[in-house]
Amino acid sequence: MNDAMRQNAVLGWNLAFSAGACAAGWAAVSPRFAASLALGVALEVMNFRALFSFSERALLRGNAAGAAVGAFGLRFLLLAGALWVALAAGAHPLGLLVGLSLIIPAVLLAAWRARPQVVEGLAGPLPDDPSWDEWNPWLARERAAGDDEEETS
Repeated sequence: MNDAMRQNAVLGWNLAFSAGACAAGWAAVSPRFAASLALGVALEVMNFRALFSFSERALLRGNAAGAAVGAFGLRFLLLAGALWVALAAGAHPLGLLVGLSLIIPAVLLAAWRARPQVVEGLAGPLPDDPSWDEWNPWLARERAAGDDEEETS
């Protein structure tokens, strides 16, 4: 997995964003908000790690996709239960929301940094090239013999 996005890269960016958000929340809002934000971050890190490992197991290794789907639902139930307990204990709802959401910019930044290298100078076929007629844009592959029958029906 050298060229692909790594879990550690996402978690590293997430730690940087979370530390900055907790410090800003402590200074600008309240210590309760910062503690709730940190709790939200901890919950989303556990959620992300579970999602990443289940997805990796099901998609890359081909192991027990059905078990991964079941674990996917269980992960949501556990997260909902943990959020309910946190809110019942007096956590700041907005702090939890911000903490749970900080994984999104971390994933986007890590994915952007792991993107494939841009290859310049490759000229595609001209728009009127007949090879375009052999390509099925809906399936992103060349047309098979049975594809024409589906289009006429």
